[in-house]
Amino acid sequence: MTTERMPNPAALLPEAMDALMALNRVISGAGVDGKLLALTHLRASQINGCSPCVAGGAQQARRHGLSAEQVDTVAAWRETPWFSDEERAVLALAEAVTRLADRPDPVPDQVWDVAATHFDQKELAALLLNIAVTNTFNRLNAPTRRQAGAW
Repeated sequence: MTTERMPNPAALLPEAMDALMALNRVISGAGVDGKLLALTHLRASQINGCSPCVAGGAQQARRHGLSAEQVDTVAAWRETPWFSDEERAVLALAEAVTRLADRPDPVPDQVWDVAATHFDQKELAALLLNIAVTNTFNRLNAPTRRQAGAW
C-alpha cells in the first residue's frame, strides 16, 4: 500500500469541491438512469487506477441495482452476457472518452452512433459530463495517492 501524498486537492479548495458537487447534482438530475452513470464512473475509474473511485463506483453500482455479476465483470464487459445493449453502449463510450489519446479518432463513429441510438442529446451530455467529472476526480486522486475508504 502506498502513502497518501496529500488530501484531495478539491477538498483543500472548498469552492472547487462545491462546484464539482453541484455539477454532479446537475448530472444526476438530467434523467439518465443512475445505474448507467455508475457504470461509466466505475469503468473510467478502473481504467485510470483510482482506488477510491473504483470502490465508490462499485458501491454506487450496487445501490442502483446492478447485479454482483455485473459489478464484478465491468472490466471485462465485452466477454460477459450480463450487460444490456444500452449498458454496453455507455461502457464503450466511457472507455473511449477516458482513453482519448489511444487512437487517432478518440471517439469513433461506431461508439458514438451506438450511444446515440440509445440516448438523446441531453442524455448524452449528462453521460459525457459524468465521464469528464469522473476523470477529474481520478486525476486528483491518483497523483495524490488517495486510498479507497479514505473519504
